[in-house]
Amino acid sequence: MKQNKYIVLLVEDEQNIRNLVATMLDTAGYQTIVAGSCSDAKTLYASYLPDLIILDLGLPDMDGMNLLNFVRQNALTPIMVLSARANETDKILALDSGANDYVTKPFSSGELLARVRAILRNHRFSAEEGRLPGGKFVCKDLSIDYDARQVFVKEEAIKLTQTEYNIIAFLSENCGKMMTYAAIIKAIWGDYAQEGSIKKLQVNMANIRRKIGDKPGEAEQNYITNELGVGYRLNE
Repeated sequence: MKQNKYIVLLVEDEQNIRNLVATMLDTAGYQTIVAGSCSDAKTLYASYLPDLIILDLGLPDMDGMNLLNFVRQNALTPIMVLSARANETDKILALDSGANDYVTKPFSSGELLARVRAILRNHRFSAEEGRLPGGKFVCKDLSIDYDARQVFVKEEAIKLTQTEYNIIAFLSENCGKMMTYAAIIKAIWGDYAQEGSIKKLQVNMANIRRKIGDKPGEAEQNYITNELGVGYRLNE
């Protein structure tokens, strides 16, 4: 269970830059975990499910794009590339591959932190920004504790991935409204949604509905309604 801090995975092999950025993030109130290689980053990513990844591309074992593609296979975790590569082609490739932002070295601490805040604000599913009264959402036997980032059905905790939690939290904020695929993808993924995002959304939604007990053909009893070709609604 996450504490009420954003978790940031910083992937940077240059120790002086890693220490500088980690100190900057820690001072700003983030929980920072660090990796000096792509393989270490994959392990830490699976263990911590961070809220944001800050990613250098020039890593010693493999290119940072490998990690970006690895994460984007299954998750919409925000990713900020922090790289010395200032070539426009590299920027376009990273953004088209699913990076939410691209910052070139050298950088100012103020700008970096502002960009971190902007990414997390856009992603916005955290304890500090659960905007419903009391930090809770209740619909029949389904409840969401925004502070704990936890979903319950009949008071039993449901184990969701970070992406699955973000999706159901977004639907709860718009309870009763049919949210289009595009609206959900933009809220979860950001402005750089890839081809195949709808399919990824559908896979995540199928997992969510199975975990919360929705059953095919029982629309009146289900928590989530799917209108094929349009989107999803969390029923009131």
